[in-house]
Amino acid sequence: MTLYGENRPPADDDRPTVQVKAVSWPVEEPERPTPVDPSQGSAKRSRRVRILLATGVATAVLASVGVVAAWTYAGDVPRGTTVLGTELGGRSRADAARELQTQLDRRAAELAAPIEVRVGERTAQINPAEVGLTVDVDATVTAAAAAQAHAVDRLVGSREIEPVVSVDVPKLEAELQKLVGKQGRKMTMPAITFSGTTPKARHPKPSLAIDTEHSAQVVKEGWLSGQPVTVPLVENHPVTSADEVDRLVEELAKPAVAAPVKLTTDRGTVTIPPQAIAKSLQFKADKAGKLTPSVDAKKLRSALGDRLDKVEVAPKNATMTISGGKPKVVDGRAGKQVDIGKLRGDLLAVLPRTDDRTISAELKPVTPKVTAEKISGLGIKEKVSSFTTYFTGGLSSPRSQNIVTIAKHVDGTVVLPGDTFSLNGHTGERGYAQGYRDAPVILDGKLVPGVGGGTSQFTTTLFNATYYAGLEDVEHKPHSYYFSRYPAVIESTIFWPNLDFKFRNNTEYGVLIDTSYTANSITVSIWSTKIWDSVKTEYGPRRNITSPRTVYLEPGPTCIPANGSQGFTQDAFRVIKKDGKVVKREKFTWTYDAEPRFICAKEPA
Repeated sequence: MTLYGENRPPADDDRPTVQVKAVSWPVEEPERPTPVDPSQGSAKRSRRVRILLATGVATAVLASVGVVAAWTYAGDVPRGTTVLGTELGGRSRADAARELQTQLDRRAAELAAPIEVRVGERTAQINPAEVGLTVDVDATVTAAAAAQAHAVDRLVGSREIEPVVSVDVPKLEAELQKLVGKQGRKMTMPAITFSGTTPKARHPKPSLAIDTEHSAQVVKEGWLSGQPVTVPLVENHPVTSADEVDRLVEELAKPAVAAPVKLTTDRGTVTIPPQAIAKSLQFKADKAGKLTPSVDAKKLRSALGDRLDKVEVAPKNATMTISGGKPKVVDGRAGKQVDIGKLRGDLLAVLPRTDDRTISAELKPVTPKVTAEKISGLGIKEKVSSFTTYFTGGLSSPRSQNIVTIAKHVDGTVVLPGDTFSLNGHTGERGYAQGYRDAPVILDGKLVPGVGGGTSQFTTTLFNATYYAGLEDVEHKPHSYYFSRYPAVIESTIFWPNLDFKFRNNTEYGVLIDTSYTANSITVSIWSTKIWDSVKTEYGPRRNITSPRTVYLEPGPTCIPANGSQGFTQDAFRVIKKDGKVVKREKFTWTYDAEPRFICAKEPA
């Protein structure tokens, strides 16, 4: 007799079919040589049948358990797991991703609908696509696969996994800021400043703004639910409170400027006055509004001015000079300066004190910016250009002496590759203390006595020398009136501190400025490595010509007469050639006013 056990689920059930193997046993016992008691034999046969039957049932049950276990743990995602109402359980990651994407595609119109967002008293709609709102399918499937579920839960339980939503936070924040508008306010940072030597406190105030991280989260949740979103405005208080600001004023800012500080060095003593302390003591707040005191080293050095001169030795750059028609290196020297960087902490420590306000400082060696070794490798080997202008009156006239003074100040200057030379920056203020004298200058359209008159002629000479060397023009301004001693358009005036002349060394070589003079001329030569074949000027015709008017001035020692000159506009083109070809053609244009004819006399009736 053969028995079969079957377990066939309905056709629409996707569970696996469990099939039990057949179990057989003999109906009759074979004959035995020695008969036994019939009643005992019957009992033995019955027990054997039961044992065999039990063994078959146990085998069937174990087989069923194994199959059910395989079904329960099939796929990467635990059974009973859903996302957005879609069953992903029992599927591989790839199948789950495809199923979730299909569900998202079905809800595309719903998910693309604008979100109603309220911030404070203002409401607006935000387009999900414009702020990058999307469901990250792969990240969501990964989260679903990682869901914890034991065997029973996998068979009869269920779990809903929230989808992983991405958003472009900067774009969302920009949209929300539009909604915030005037409702929000920036944080007022705490501060302590000085008016002279009087400290002024600014108390902090909290900001009123959106919390970017929280706002992104509530918008993502609202997008999926289709519900209006409220983004709260929250206050953010600075770390330093108003009480702490007042404490810093009383315990540091006020005593800091109550008395000078004595600075000692091995070369002497320097007094740091309260004014210098006030200019260099800083109270800066970071992004969190934490106010921290510090001493600004650069501002302290600047505020001390020439007080440090008696203990410091300024470094001197190596220079070059022309000797025997060739450039020669002149060694510089190292200097010694107060190490302000190390000094800052010591100074800050004594500022709260009312006495014992003495600190010591080291003098550290300072190498010059330009050393002899460096200057020797700059390729300064030949004269690249030279320009000369002429003056009258000999070397005894104040105007001529001003020209010679500024020429000597600039002579031997080396401009490193990439650096910009400023004539005002190099000479500083040109006053009586620097050796300059009164000579005619143009002021308010007329010639008047002024300190430093004539330095414009040197400026024009220097400008032309750099111009014909092919160096980059950074800043220059021609005169208001045309003077025949200068080339039209290609000339420059100067006036401290507003009008400057600057050029940039746009070559890979160093540039040496060499100056020389005679009783009636000033010459500037540029030494470097020659790059261009030639640099020339081509002029366009003069146009818009105007005639001078006559002006009568009050006679006297300050009145300077002038013959007057025509006004006009003209173009000048700097033409630079290399290897026989024009590689640059630069246009310079200027309009000269007609210089009045100034007469030192009363106007005729």
